[in-house]
Amino acid sequence: VQLQASGGGLVQAGGSLRLSCAASGRTFSSYTMGWFRQAPGKERVVVAAMSRSGGSTYYADSVKGRFTISGDSAKNTVYLQMNSLKPEDTAAYYCAAGRSTYYVTTPSGYNYWGQGTQVTVSS
Repeated sequence: VQLQASGGGLVQAGGSLRLSCAASGRTFSSYTMGWFRQAPGKERVVVAAMSRSGGSTYYADSVKGRFTISGDSAKNTVYLQMNSLKPEDTAAYYCAAGRSTYYVTTPSGYNYWGQGTQVTVSS
């Protein structure tokens, strides 16, 4: 599967963005899907993840209640809706697909990665 992430940009604190991860080659529902972010000088960490069935989701504590991961099978695209953005959300965001059935919260659990899309939140 190939993944293409998009939707990043510059937004003021309190604003919203929706990131998209378009899958090609295979349907995203064949994989566990995750969104990660990496700030300069920091490790890549999970933001949200969704199990292969889509029935289970995971959110990092720092984004619970603000971010939502979802998928559109017709468009073969996974989204990350980000609301109430904070300056600390500034990072490069990556989508990833993994072969496990249940969601995984570490980068090593994912087999395919899209390119990053930059999100910058100004105060």
